[in-house]
Amino acid sequence: MITKADPGVPFRTWRPALACAGAALVLLQAGASPSAGETGRITGRVILTAPVATPLASAAYATRRVERVSAPATSEINNVVVFVQDAPRTAGVAAMRARIAQEGETFQPRVVAITRGSTVDFPNGDPYFHDVFSLSRAATFDLGSYRRGESRSWQFPRAGIVKVYCHIHSHMSASILVFDHPYFTIPRADGTFSLDDLPTGNYQVSAWHERIGENTQAVRVEAGRASEIEFALPVTER
Repeated sequence: MITKADPGVPFRTWRPALACAGAALVLLQAGASPSAGETGRITGRVILTAPVATPLASAAYATRRVERVSAPATSEINNVVVFVQDAPRTAGVAAMRARIAQEGETFQPRVVAITRGSTVDFPNGDPYFHDVFSLSRAATFDLGSYRRGESRSWQFPRAGIVKVYCHIHSHMSASILVFDHPYFTIPRADGTFSLDDLPTGNYQVSAWHERIGENTQAVRVEAGRASEIEFALPVTER
């Protein structure tokens, strides 16, 4: 089932991640995990399929650029986050550090997944000012206007979806998914992924994309085994 994303509403029950493609992540502290004999893993693949109807538009406003700017090319698979909806509680949440650069009047990467308590750096690589802000329920902030070569940061203490924009360039947007558990990841370039060290049990696993929301499937995890799952998302490469 696919549900439309609501940028202001936190996920149901989020709980520290070990992977976030395209972002520089630094592990700050370690949390406890169940013994290997009591856990299993989920492996799978996300396939991007061409939608039958007109592709959904981005949440950002239309561009107002006065000059032609070449933004770095990235695959839409980098904008997918796979996570466990009903993740089990863990003893602690490991904080991380991620980076979302401003390059070519775009946020790079446009989607980042982090743990609650993590910090994101927002360096400006463009030859003009940017002003990064968010009015999301999970995080409300305004980093102010700053020039090329400068970087500002923000810590995210609450789980949920944080939509990020620029006051100066209204077409710029990014999404930060903040979890309070370790069971999430961004797929590899070929769409494959794995979620490791899950306690045995039945789970709801979602593949989220910024424009279509969540595709959720049920999966059972058994001790010492890998459960396989596949997602097909109607997303067109830009």
